[in-house]
Amino acid sequence: MGGRWRTLSLIYNRINTSSSSKPHFPSFYRSLSLAAATSEIPDPDPIGFGAPELDPCVKIPVKAYFLSTSINLKGIQADNHRNVVPPSSRSSSNYVALRFCDFNLDSNGHGFHVKASNSRYMVVYQYGSAVLFNIEDHEVESYLELVKKHASGLLQDMRKDDYAIKEKPLQVEDMQGGPDYIVLKSLDTDGIRIIGSVLGQSIALDYFVSQVDGLVEEFAGINRGMEKTGTFTMDKKKLLQLVGKANSNLADVILKVGLFERSEIAWRDAKYAQIYEYLREEYEVAQRFGNLDFKLKFVEVFELEPLHKY
Repeated sequence: MGGRWRTLSLIYNRINTSSSSKPHFPSFYRSLSLAAATSEIPDPDPIGFGAPELDPCVKIPVKAYFLSTSINLKGIQADNHRNVVPPSSRSSSNYVALRFCDFNLDSNGHGFHVKASNSRYMVVYQYGSAVLFNIEDHEVESYLELVKKHASGLLQDMRKDDYAIKEKPLQVEDMQGGPDYIVLKSLDTDGIRIIGSVLGQSIALDYFVSQVDGLVEEFAGINRGMEKTGTFTMDKKKLLQLVGKANSNLADVILKVGLFERSEIAWRDAKYAQIYEYLREEYEVAQRFGNLDFKLKFVEVFELEPLHKY
């Protein structure tokens, strides 16, 4: 038995040295101070001749929130049926996209080109995320209230991340990456769905990583106590609750969040696939899930020995 606890101690030390207990964000995760939803942003002269900028780009703020553990999408659709953007794929049952315009738009079809400066979007995911496009800071709460009315398991500490899109029509490439933004030749509803899917999953993953970090710390504290006393004092019910929480966290990430389900939009169009893969790489989605899975293996190793005693 002593060998098992030494092994656990080594694993725990590796966790402490390889990742902190704070939520992990990629290096470019910097909050954007955006006073307006859109702005004309002149780019530096790429040639250096001092010529006037002929291709200004519109900057669209993007805000991702993880606010609850479940959202009733049917309720949101019923309350906001005028704003629902029709789905563009069969795999859209876990989210609903809403468009809020300052004027009436006649076209709602998939791939419909969006004039970013004239429309606001919110993509809401059943597992608890909401991603807002082109919505100013002072407007955010009113939009989130539309979601909270149909949410269960509301979090006391809502998680948030900021990003930005620059729409540059004269750009040659369909997409270019930046440190805290993405530049697109044009932004349409499928682009909003793709970007929303990655940001929504990323902010949800951050929440689940924090939950697992708490479990690891709790089990590590029990482990340290056992090293001192040589006895295991936790009752079976408490142990089983912790085991169940660990297992449900992993299941939620894989099944509810759909972390490894590739978007059908990305499958059918290389342009969207490029955006999808770029954002998943920038947000280190696979790496962060790997760290979460490793921590859960630590919990699994710890729980086996006490369970054999009961």
